[in-house]
Amino acid sequence: MPLIDHLFAFGPVRKAIWRLWYPFLTRRLRHEEVLFLNYAFEMDPPADLPLAPDDEPNRACIQLYHHVATQVDLRGKKVLEVSCGHGGGASYLTRTLAPAHYTGLDLNPRGIEFCRRRHPLERMDFLEGDAQNLMFADRTFDAVLNVEASHCYPDFPRFLAEVARVLRPGGHFLYADFRFREGLAAWEQALRSAPLRLLQSRVIN
Repeated sequence: MPLIDHLFAFGPVRKAIWRLWYPFLTRRLRHEEVLFLNYAFEMDPPADLPLAPDDEPNRACIQLYHHVATQVDLRGKKVLEVSCGHGGGASYLTRTLAPAHYTGLDLNPRGIEFCRRRHPLERMDFLEGDAQNLMFADRTFDAVLNVEASHCYPDFPRFLAEVARVLRPGGHFLYADFRFREGLAAWEQALRSAPLRLLQSRVIN
């Protein structure tokens, strides 16, 4: 196994690497209009999602957020996004899906500073925090969103337990991510064993 794989297999080291990488990335991109850090997504046939002119340059990234978040109706709901990155998804969903309140959480302090400066919307706030130790009381949110971020977490089952803890009864976990082939079995087992009930899944190749 390559040295980098050994390092990433050790949870505290993995967390430390990501904790350094994302502030570095935010700093390097500080003069760029980079609002999304997720990969692109397209339906087959194409979704033809109507977007505002300012959102159009980020269409491919927005389509993944839209696909994940619209699996349930978020109107009037209290929503938490864990690992919100540069806040582009949070801004888009708050503006278009009308949640009562949307909280974006991220471990990257520079990213949170960027989000607060770039997305000053009502009904939305951004907080620095740890996905594996959510700062919120039990049963706080109607929906928790996580888009292509959990592969960075050292303890994925612990994250799922935290999601279940902060969700209200009848709440939903809206989730998209990827794994390398050798990590698929453990990932799927964690999802099956989580204190959450799987309602729907889709493989995107």
